Amino acid sequence: MAPFRRRPPADPAVRGLVRAARGSQLSRRSLLGGTALGGVAAALSACAPPTPPAGGAAALELPTDVSGTDKVVRWSNWTAYLDYDEDTKKYPTLEAFIKDSGIRATYSEDIEDNDSYFNKIAPQLRAKQDVGADIFVFTDWMANRVVREQLCQPLEIIRMPNASNLLDSLKDVSFDPGRTNSLTWQSGFAGIGYDKSKVGKELKSLDDLWTPELKGRIVVLSEFRDTVAIVMQSQGVDITGGWGRTEFEKAVAVIEQKMSEGYIRRIKGNSYLEDLKSGNALAGIVWSGDLFVLRAETGNDNWQFVIPESGGTLWSDNMMVPITSTHRKNAMALMNYYYDPAVAAEVAAWVNYVCPVQGAQEELAKSDPELAQSPFIFPSADYIKDNNIQGFPALSPEDDQAYSAIWQKVQGN
Repeated sequence: MAPFRRRPPADPAVRGLVRAARGSQLSRRSLLGGTALGGVAAALSACAPPTPPAGGAAALELPTDVSGTDKVVRWSNWTAYLDYDEDTKKYPTLEAFIKDSGIRATYSEDIEDNDSYFNKIAPQLRAKQDVGADIFVFTDWMANRVVREQLCQPLEIIRMPNASNLLDSLKDVSFDPGRTNSLTWQSGFAGIGYDKSKVGKELKSLDDLWTPELKGRIVVLSEFRDTVAIVMQSQGVDITGGWGRTEFEKAVAVIEQKMSEGYIRRIKGNSYLEDLKSGNALAGIVWSGDLFVLRAETGNDNWQFVIPESGGTLWSDNMMVPITSTHRKNAMALMNYYYDPAVAAEVAAWVNYVCPVQGAQEELAKSDPELAQSPFIFPSADYIKDNNIQGFPALSPEDDQAYSAIWQKVQGN
């Protein structure tokens, strides 16, 4: 494979952010040890939804696969989630896949958040209509719904030898036993992001976010499993379990109050990055890898990502094949390609999210030993524990509906 062409890893400012993570309150012990990959995988596995899929692969009516004659695969994903070359305006690893496989791959950054994308395509999926994608990417809790409603196609792991490189603790998640319907794309953290040059103090806690310098310049994520969860943690709640509607509504009340007081500018999905890039927002509750990309794209090394002292959240996103896709074999070929450790390392070096592929850390160490020690890409069990990074628990369909309704009202929907 050619030398990695990345932006954030090669940027000295990003290296500084990695070093800052080692030296700040983020790491109270050594960040990486023998259980680096197992620690995050175990945490992710523990928070995966427990609801088993209804029916099974045998009950599905799959469309005729035309992969053999129609060498196409269409991939829908989130923003800033694949290595990108600013000069060529292309995705280097995807271009390599196209060249090696002969499959014409298209890539769309059209997922704003789980709910909005699912609600857009679900009626078409249920009506057996094409949604313009052969791979889509959903967070665990929504992937659970997709599997349960039989809106995705089973994977033939025997055709995907690299799938064996999936971290052991992610191979048998409860929402998809045996990984017959999904493969983890990336995992990551939610915490506080801010431009330190615009704030008169270091932001270490959620309370620090509500500072006069940031009034009207704060964005928070539309995923309540991140935004509301981080508020709950600041209120002393262990979000992994043992709480209910009372605790949820108490946290929501904080968001409503900060909106009415004018602190929060917007509640947004993936497009919150545009507010940060434009300067309309200077801080917010954000996703970890996005801050690396933000630094590189803006040339502003003052952007900081912090796990609040009270804790942050952990999540994973999953590649799946829509039930209406007629290019399943091509989709599986692409998934298999991205589970090659060398390819996974190249993606990880750019996106700076938690990599789910065994062997990627060793591959990255060959070209960038320092980045291969990044806690944002290969966190240890101690790092997860010491920083109180938790996965949001599985919700029953009834609680999911109730909490979503509460959150929709907050967003004005």
